[in-house]
Amino acid sequence: MYRVFEALDELVAIVEEARGVPMTAGCVVPRGDVLELLDDVRDAIPGELDDAQDVLDHKDKLVGDARSNAEKTISSANAEANSTIENARDDADRILADAKAQADRMVAEARAHAEQLVTDARAEAESSVAEGQREYDALTGRARSEAERMIESGKASYERSVAEGTAEQARLVSQTEVVQAAHAESARVIDSAHAESDRLRSDCDLYVDTKLAEFEDFLNGTVRSVGRGRQQLRTGSGVPDYASDYDVDDRRAERRR
Repeated sequence: MYRVFEALDELVAIVEEARGVPMTAGCVVPRGDVLELLDDVRDAIPGELDDAQDVLDHKDKLVGDARSNAEKTISSANAEANSTIENARDDADRILADAKAQADRMVAEARAHAEQLVTDARAEAESSVAEGQREYDALTGRARSEAERMIESGKASYERSVAEGTAEQARLVSQTEVVQAAHAESARVIDSAHAESDRLRSDCDLYVDTKLAEFEDFLNGTVRSVGRGRQQLRTGSGVPDYASDYDVDDRRAERRR
């Protein structure tokens, strides 16, 4: 390439120093020197320039081939993309159908399990109510028997005290001070008997009321458990925990005792 530029410089110098033709813009140059320099320029030009010219000459063909290949590639890519989309849509539909079938199966199993839980809870509640009723009857029976026994005991004690007071009053009837003391003692004994009878009756009432309150807490806990279980089954928020209500009622009854 250096020789090309050097030859071109020499050509420029020849043209600039050439003798001009009168009345024209032309000049006279030595043909041999100019041709020799042009041959040097031709020989010094690299072969890659000729190849580049060939590429330029075939530019339109190369661009057309590239465009055709690009169109074929785009068409193939579009076809493959459409096929992939169709396959993906088919896979999605199949997966959705499988998921729906599995969801329906799980819902059916959950509904069956919930119905079984409700049945079990109802049976357990009925059993608890029956057991509570039996315990209530037994407690009230025992409390009634104990109250009657205490009342009879108090009445017997009262009658015995009255009899003793009457006998003591009759024995001391001739002595004024003794009679007054006997009256006072008799009144005291009678009041004590009445107080003891009232205390026994109050203790009996308190015992019965305590047992009835415990049974009421037990029944309320059972009703709350059944209501919460039904609510959780209707809302689908999980499996009801009945044991926690019984634990709360047990702790409440323990505090009451």
